[in-house]
Amino acid sequence: MKGGAVQYMPVTQSMFLIAETRDQPMHVGGLQLFLPRDCQTAEELAEEIHEKFLAATDIQSTFLKRPASPANLAGYTAWQQAHDIDFDYHVRRIILPRPGEIKNLLRYVSLNHGALLDRSRPMWELHIIEGLADGRVALYSKIHHSLADGVTALRMLQRTLTTDPDDRGGTAFWDNDLLRPRRKRPSAPKPSLLSRVTGAVGSAVEMADELIGTVPAAAKIAAAGVFDHDFVAPMQMAPDTILNVPIGSARRFAAQDWPVERLRAAARRHCITFNDVVLAMCSGALRRYLDDQDALPDDSLHVCQPVSLHTEGDSASNAITAILARLATDVADPAERLREIVASTASAKGVVRELKPLQSLALGAANVWPLAFAPVPGFVNYTPRGFNLMISTVPGPEEDLYWNGAKLDGCYPVSIPMEGLAMNITMTTVAGKANFGIIGARAQLPRLQRILDHLEISLVELEEMEPLQQGA
Repeated sequence: MKGGAVQYMPVTQSMFLIAETRDQPMHVGGLQLFLPRDCQTAEELAEEIHEKFLAATDIQSTFLKRPASPANLAGYTAWQQAHDIDFDYHVRRIILPRPGEIKNLLRYVSLNHGALLDRSRPMWELHIIEGLADGRVALYSKIHHSLADGVTALRMLQRTLTTDPDDRGGTAFWDNDLLRPRRKRPSAPKPSLLSRVTGAVGSAVEMADELIGTVPAAAKIAAAGVFDHDFVAPMQMAPDTILNVPIGSARRFAAQDWPVERLRAAARRHCITFNDVVLAMCSGALRRYLDDQDALPDDSLHVCQPVSLHTEGDSASNAITAILARLATDVADPAERLREIVASTASAKGVVRELKPLQSLALGAANVWPLAFAPVPGFVNYTPRGFNLMISTVPGPEEDLYWNGAKLDGCYPVSIPMEGLAMNITMTTVAGKANFGIIGARAQLPRLQRILDHLEISLVELEEMEPLQQGA
């Protein structure tokens, strides 16, 4: 493959290439499921997608980038633009083995998500998957984190979709024509909070002289860590668990969706936020899963979660951070567990809201900085950790979405486990569904799919328990 002009690579992109090892692939992915149109078979839809995608030869520059040659030297500092794309390599058509159950699809994603992307080519792949017994067609995509984070990749996909079931202008997500708005398309998801927090670490350093009042702010945070039992301060020790060990490249992926209205009803029932419902579901599920593995720690897990601090009418672009909170996995009673989760997230947000925007950003950077050093040999084993896993919630469009009349019936994030963070949970809301994608290290987290049953049990608990008494 011939290469074009060389382009400088920003540090916020090169760090994902530097951090990548054989045991730690640094690509994100997504799994989408589509229902064929009336009078259309799954095979016909798969063929239509394949033909349309191969016809999209006017390719956006993002999908032509590859690390400059030699990849093990210049490839960490510069991009090179490929002149063409080997579609036979990048676009793959797959038929699942019989009986074509969802577990066959999830097994396929699990096996492929651990494989490194080829740095001699533009670093993305698309898998068109048919053979599901329920007649749906799946798209599994993977793209290197140096090119796009998970939410940016989701936004790229959504540009190919429309809210009009009669629209037949479907094309590939790399089609350059999509950058010229013409069709009625769904509103894009909000910018990636996690990527903006981690990407802002460098910006926070460059703007250090603008952080007026940093010392008093640090004193506030330290005081909260001492006097507020509910607040989790940066680098406050999280317990040792099977989630926080060195990992290999093999992956397990589990995915399921729930009606958004069920989660919203639970939030209204207890007068809590939608985000608190997600955390409570994950907390109960993690408690049961770890208990199944005889690996439930005596102390509560700590979670790191990107959050928006925007208020109504607030247009500040940097009102984001990453907070730490207790998941109360050490509490058996679901009602008391919910109280502790709500108290912990409220405390974290309360502390952050007292900070200036750049101070909030710096706090988020302080919470996630260990991620940058996770690949360093020995770092995971000998360095205290502030959190046990990351849980992200990504809001998407609420309307039904279509590609050439085929209805989107599921949209599941496939994120990145890391050294010391063997599990990642990401949830996105699309078209009335809360889509959970759980990715984990295969050897360290056996029978990961059981966590899906545990999530349902935890949601039922929220629906059936007495309404939470605020302030109790």
